[in-house]
Amino acid sequence: MDRALRLSPAARFDTGREEAPANRTISLIVENMQCGSCMGRIERTLRATPGVAAARASLAAKRVSVTFDAAATEPLKLIEALDRSGYRAAESVGSADESAAARADDLLRRLGVAGFAAANVMLLSVSVWAGAASDMDQSAANLFHWLSALIAMPAIAYAGQPFFRSAAVALRSRHLNMDVPISLGIILATAMSLFQTLRGTEQVYFDAAVMLTFFLLIGRYLDEKVRVRARGAAENLIGLKALAADVVGDDGVVRRLPARALAPGMRVQVAAGERIPVDGRVLSGSTLVDTSLITGETVPRKAVVGELVHAGTVNLASAITVEATATDDNTLLAEIARLVQAAEQGRGHYVRLADRAARLYAPAVHALGATTLIGWLIVGSGFEQSLTYAIAVLIITCPCALALAVPAVQVAAAGRLFAKGVIVKAPDGLERLSEIDTIVFDKTGTLTRGEPSLANANEIDDAMLAAAASLAIASRHPYSRAVVRTARERGLTFAVADGVVEEPGRGLCARSKQGERRLGSATWVGSGAGAAGPGTASLWFRDGASAPVALRFDDALRPDAASVISELQGAGYRIYLVSGDREASVRAAAHAVGIAEWMAEVRPDGKIARLNALKAEGRRVLMVGDGLNDAPALAAAHASLSPSTAADVSQTTSDAVFQGELLSPIVEALKVARASQRMALENFAIAIAYNAVSVPLAMMGYVTPLIAALAMSLSSIAVTGNALRLRGRRLILGGRQ
Repeated sequence: MDRALRLSPAARFDTGREEAPANRTISLIVENMQCGSCMGRIERTLRATPGVAAARASLAAKRVSVTFDAAATEPLKLIEALDRSGYRAAESVGSADESAAARADDLLRRLGVAGFAAANVMLLSVSVWAGAASDMDQSAANLFHWLSALIAMPAIAYAGQPFFRSAAVALRSRHLNMDVPISLGIILATAMSLFQTLRGTEQVYFDAAVMLTFFLLIGRYLDEKVRVRARGAAENLIGLKALAADVVGDDGVVRRLPARALAPGMRVQVAAGERIPVDGRVLSGSTLVDTSLITGETVPRKAVVGELVHAGTVNLASAITVEATATDDNTLLAEIARLVQAAEQGRGHYVRLADRAARLYAPAVHALGATTLIGWLIVGSGFEQSLTYAIAVLIITCPCALALAVPAVQVAAAGRLFAKGVIVKAPDGLERLSEIDTIVFDKTGTLTRGEPSLANANEIDDAMLAAAASLAIASRHPYSRAVVRTARERGLTFAVADGVVEEPGRGLCARSKQGERRLGSATWVGSGAGAAGPGTASLWFRDGASAPVALRFDDALRPDAASVISELQGAGYRIYLVSGDREASVRAAAHAVGIAEWMAEVRPDGKIARLNALKAEGRRVLMVGDGLNDAPALAAAHASLSPSTAADVSQTTSDAVFQGELLSPIVEALKVARASQRMALENFAIAIAYNAVSVPLAMMGYVTPLIAALAMSLSSIAVTGNALRLRGRRLILGGRQ
């Protein structure tokens, strides 16, 4: 009978890891990345560096992920390449919380200076305005103007450095970013005020210049704080790494080593309440482990000798010793963090559109500013007034809102999905998930748990089950694991039988008080063992001269399979079950979960044919299946999701993976995908509406530089705040036609 190839469940617990590829991926923090133009420049600089295969920047995280040939280049050369282009970069060695906090603190200090100066300059300005109404002597007014200059100019020189440095970097590298027109606006307003003060006229704008700097810093500071809130998932994961570990040396002495000094093969002691610092197998002790970070399951998992545990999970009960199989950046935790970070930095259609628009910003805004200046001069306005209008245009057209429109939504969506056990891997995965109208499920490992369970456990007494488990515990076969798991769930006490021998393909045997104890196939056990039933997967167990006992296995459905299928159907999605399993098994599963249209004994090429037939009908199909044996079907579908275990999360070829034993993350993924696209469009609408209203008003002279600064800051905060609504918003799947 034709069947789809499947990964053996036992293989999912293999401790071996493939040799590291030549390509290496690192994350660089680029503190002075300010806009979409900066992102493009950074990516082009890195891609032009020999040995670099890919570079992807994230404005929301101020990071760039770089994949390079470790034999051709090194991180220092990448940092030097960025430095030559004017960007300060450093390799990320952990959470960015500290660097983000330092940036926020620096902005807050500058904000304080600007606020102090603005308050005092405004007091002087009010005095001048009041004096003008009461015939103040011009010499007194000039004195107040000079006092304003003495306060404002040093304050602007210090507080405006984030904008001036960024603009200088851009000009040195012969390109324009959003801080060039902002800096130009501040400098022009200050220079014009100084010129008017020297002339002794009344048209002085020190108050506007310093208030402009003040409002810009408020916007930059709040934007930084909001971005830190939105950054979330990948940063939180990195922050869960243990910083140090107790390592047992060959001499038996325990030494405290930093996490980066750990290596595979080391023996690590983990006390109760500590985070496990490495991936590895338990050498001694038994405990309960909180694996919710990895699997999404809230119920602690028992870890005994031989069990695989992962970095970042929490030892809840008692001390254990773990032999490390993977450490530091090679752990599953680090791997998941990289996947989440890739999802946050992904570039779908909307992101690419926003990036292109942001790159066109600087030339366009300078053209608009020049047009405003020339236009007002043509209609007869004075140079000072025309320049004031041009300055307002330069400031109000800042593209922060456009540059953040999609990345802010992307980061918020990735954070929410990760909390629900979904990791989006494809850059445009959310966009394609939002377009789905048909869902095709595989059965084994997707609708079902993917691991056998002992179906007739209630027919086997405790003594017999414990005896069988004493053999089964010596094997990694999935049926043996099911026997051991069932015995432990009953609370039975057993140990590995003395002298257990495993015959591959046949079974296990050992000596006992009753004679020879055997667990395996009917032929292996003999003495009356026969068929357990047509099409039923089974083992047989015999203890000495006692009658053989059949152990029947099945693959149980996921607990919420029926309710999830019902919810998806209620939302209008067409649901199919297409499996390579036996017809009787597929029919039973389809009936149990309520799927009317199903196909059994379908080979991988048959699944692709079915998907192509649905696509020919105009359907956009989501394939939900095992990421390894369904790889062709996953690639052929419009979008794809795969269930994931701790050992195979990195191996799936799907757009996203969901963790845990429930199917509900699929519903959450579809909800968030559709909501994120709506919010991206909302953010585009906010950015476009802002520019459509504010730019003409500024060009017509209705907006002062001060109001322009306030409006620009509020627009950036508005789109990021709108994206953050996705985190706590109650989402409804809605209907589909």
